[in-house]
Amino acid sequence: MAYTETTTTGYGKRVTSSLKGILTGFLMIIIGTILLWWNEGRAVKTAKSIKNAVEQTTPVADLSTFNQALNGQMICASGFAKTDDYVSDPYFGIGETAIRIERKVEFFQWVEHSQSKTEDKVGGKQETTTTYTYSKAWTSSPINSSDFKDPEYQDKNFVVMGNMESADFQAKNVTVGAYILPESMISSISGSEPIAASISADRIADLNKTVAQTLSKGDSLNFVTVTNNQIYLGENPNNPAIGDIKITFTKVMPATVTVWARVVNNTFEHYVDAKHGKGVGGLYMGTRSLDSLQEQAESTNNFMTWLFRLLGFLLVFFGFKGVFGLVVTLLKVLPFLANIANVGISIVSGVLGFAWSLVIIAIAWLFYRPVLAIVLIAVVVGLFIFLSKRSKEAPAEQPAETPAQA
Repeated sequence: MAYTETTTTGYGKRVTSSLKGILTGFLMIIIGTILLWWNEGRAVKTAKSIKNAVEQTTPVADLSTFNQALNGQMICASGFAKTDDYVSDPYFGIGETAIRIERKVEFFQWVEHSQSKTEDKVGGKQETTTTYTYSKAWTSSPINSSDFKDPEYQDKNFVVMGNMESADFQAKNVTVGAYILPESMISSISGSEPIAASISADRIADLNKTVAQTLSKGDSLNFVTVTNNQIYLGENPNNPAIGDIKITFTKVMPATVTVWARVVNNTFEHYVDAKHGKGVGGLYMGTRSLDSLQEQAESTNNFMTWLFRLLGFLLVFFGFKGVFGLVVTLLKVLPFLANIANVGISIVSGVLGFAWSLVIIAIAWLFYRPVLAIVLIAVVVGLFIFLSKRSKEAPAEQPAETPAQA
């Protein structure tokens, strides 16, 4: 059953909040402006770093033997990443010769959902009605139900083992041919597959005892179910109860990878462009060519550039809305007038935000890409002059009207 909570905010408090919103609005405009400027510089520096990295890269066909001549060089090479390390989960004792063992823990909990509806009242007050609903679901971490709004669901959540959490256990020695991968590159190796959740009888007994104590039930009951790559802590895996825990195990096995990095003796380090300070390359799954890695890096850079541009514009847009928000709030005494004003201010804020963002980006281009910026300005000015001339010549080119016959 849904739980409803209604709150009322007075007109005076709303006006005070709007006054504070003006300061917040200016702060958002400043942050958005800085972000837009920084992003253009980041994009240019990253693009140049990618270009420099590609120019310095030597494609290497085989890493099976150590080559001293490669020391200090930027290379692109594919090979099989393998390890002889036996990796295991120390608590459960589940392991294998693998790149990584992954333990994923989920908890069956009550989850609170909220949906709010706000209504302006004549006189300037605001009434907010929030409806809270609750459902059971598997979550990645325990949920503190003491903060739930509905008293009926408060303090209903618990877990049968409070110290259980997700974790990864990674091999320390992974090689590609005659070269050792650094830890950061080992972490980039992906491709999980199930690993059998085989645990000892003593561990099962310990788990049963812990769960029984939490549930205040006899030690003789079986609260541990092991199926394939999963350990279930609870009375019935087919009918989960609040507090039950589901633990899933996967492994990452040796695989073919491509390394785009600088060689340092018998290992690798990530390339950082000395002039522009941007990192390029790393470890990629599968066999990849230098061209495909360059294309991926450039595509990622373009995506991040437009993402930050959008974020910068939104900050500026909502900043202007915050600055003008006091006008809307003052008109809240008559909600229909405030609604009209809000539409108008949204349009004005959008136009100002868009124009502001374009100006900042344009100025940044003059600073970071002067040649390209000047060319674009020349094209725009030329187009404007051409269209102006065409518009003046159009009336003169129109055919004269035929005089009316008597």
